[in-house]
Amino acid sequence: MSTKLHIKKGDTVYVNAGDNKGQQGKVLEVLVEKQRAIVEGVNMVSKHTKPNAANPQGGIVKQEAPIHISNLQPLDPKTGKPTRVGRKKNDKGKLVRVAVKSGEEIK
Repeated sequence: MSTKLHIKKGDTVYVNAGDNKGQQGKVLEVLVEKQRAIVEGVNMVSKHTKPNAANPQGGIVKQEAPIHISNLQPLDPKTGKPTRVGRKKNDKGKLVRVAVKSGEEIK
């Protein structure tokens, strides 16, 4: 089952629920099957790593963990506030995502 998500890679999003509520960041990756996204600087976890070629010392590494997309809202390009996503056809007849509050296209 493939679903249409309101979040895409590269979007700037606001976290509206959970431990990271109120934080903002850029979406680095969207995991469509799991309905989750990895957001830059949000939901940081400590991961224990063995020594390897990239990290010869090993140790504890901080990295982003996926967060469920229902806890994310895209930011309105005009106001910078969280908004819902709608879809409209642009002047070329292509369906694009728009911010519900301002009507601005979300790039």
